[in-house]
Amino acid sequence: AGADVIELGIPYSDPLADGPTIQAAATRALKNDVRVETVLDFVTEITPTLSAPLVLFTYINPILRMGFEPFVEKVAASGVAGLLVPDIPLEETVILQELTKKAGIELVLLSTPTTPDARMRSIVDKTSGFLYLVSVTGVTGMKSTVESRVEALLGGIRAYNSDIPVAVGFGVSNGEQAAQLEEWGADGVIVGSALVRALGEAATPVLAKTFTVVSWVWIVWSSEEGLASMTALAEELRAALPCRD
Repeated sequence: AGADVIELGIPYSDPLADGPTIQAAATRALKNDVRVETVLDFVTEITPTLSAPLVLFTYINPILRMGFEPFVEKVAASGVAGLLVPDIPLEETVILQELTKKAGIELVLLSTPTTPDARMRSIVDKTSGFLYLVSVTGVTGMKSTVESRVEALLGGIRAYNSDIPVAVGFGVSNGEQAAQLEEWGADGVIVGSALVRALGEAATPVLAKTFTVVSWVWIVWSSEEGLASMTALAEELRAALPCRD
């Protein structure tokens, strides 16, 4: 459906940045014994077949449990292109930055609506690949509109660094919102909850290992109807954004 980047989430028992939809998906995955190793094995299997780079989303505790070096080594061996860790403070990313840079992995950092300007500039300087701009004060989930302050946040980032690609996530759920964000200066949008919901709430569920074309990978309750709904949404989002080299 034209995804430029695929974000894959490792299920975690305390996903503090995620709303009900992703939390429910993570719970289903954990109940089916999906662990870090399960996801990395799956990634190793599918990355040779993908035309888009894959960014791994995980919280810091699974990394700490495995150890920074072993984790980055396994992630690099699996073919992952980027890493996103939403709950690690900027000041504590030094070791992870060194290891991911050495391994050729982009460490993507996040900026939020409450991030002070000086800290935002430090995050922009340290992020790799692109900047993840969180659009809301809260957790992930579908929203009916995009908050108008996102335009000012994008403007502030662009005024400081006009070259860094910026992708906006949290609350983005349809093509109209994606087009609005692109008009305000976003290079891309990150969609998780809306795709997981389309995939997981379809009729006649069947347990299947599958992945969404834009955002998340879980063991989920899926079906042909769910895949069709998810694909339609992904195509709507793709149509709302211009293709960029």
